[in-house]
Amino acid sequence: MKNVFVVTMLVILTFGCSGSNDTTEMNAEDHLAYAMELYNNEDYQFSIKEFQSIILQFPGNVVNDDAQYYLAMSYFNDDQYLLAAYEFSKLIRDIKGSEFVAKSQFMLADSYYQLSPPYQLEQSYTLKAISEFQAFLDFFPVDAKSEEAERKIHELNIKLAEKLFESAQIYEKMEYYNASLEYYTKVYETYHDTKYAPIALHKKITILLEKERIGLAVENMKLFLTKYPESEFTTEIQNLYDEMSN
Repeated sequence: MKNVFVVTMLVILTFGCSGSNDTTEMNAEDHLAYAMELYNNEDYQFSIKEFQSIILQFPGNVVNDDAQYYLAMSYFNDDQYLLAAYEFSKLIRDIKGSEFVAKSQFMLADSYYQLSPPYQLEQSYTLKAISEFQAFLDFFPVDAKSEEAERKIHELNIKLAEKLFESAQIYEKMEYYNASLEYYTKVYETYHDTKYAPIALHKKITILLEKERIGLAVENMKLFLTKYPESEFTTEIQNLYDEMSN
């Protein structure tokens, strides 16, 4: 019984220490400082409530964009990525002159990046993340985060290329060769800078040769040698091209 009492008191003290201050008499700056203290202590459930309160109580105040940004960051750090994306987009839309616009645009994209699932699943969040990262690069090309944005776009494109490549393989196994050729073509045309592009073009050439579509196979060999001179398949394709050309 004594142990239960001790545990109960610890719980009360723990939760009583976070988010328990009376903020009704605080001005905007003090309320923001208190909310930031909660945020820095990673008490995100409490910081969310306080930042929401600031936004409601002090509309138009200079602290409003701080509260809006860190409200979104609280959601993000609490793994509530859809709510984070909504709040970041709200800042971008409603407080265009804020110093947090560039950061919010990157974090909006990063929120969708966190939601991007494995390649086998539906990829709408992946596409949304790429779109928002590209918007960040378009509007803030010299930002310190631009390199990270480019890296994450490439990573997401690899995921989309893998999904498309797998679809092409499935059609090939089912002997739906026209569909397979179409999907392999989409892989190297759309995601030309991923590791799946030369593999897809090689697979396309192989199918064309098997179906004795020699003229089209030779055209694609020439394309392969131009686009992927350093590929592991280059020597094989070069030999085939020389043989077919002669």
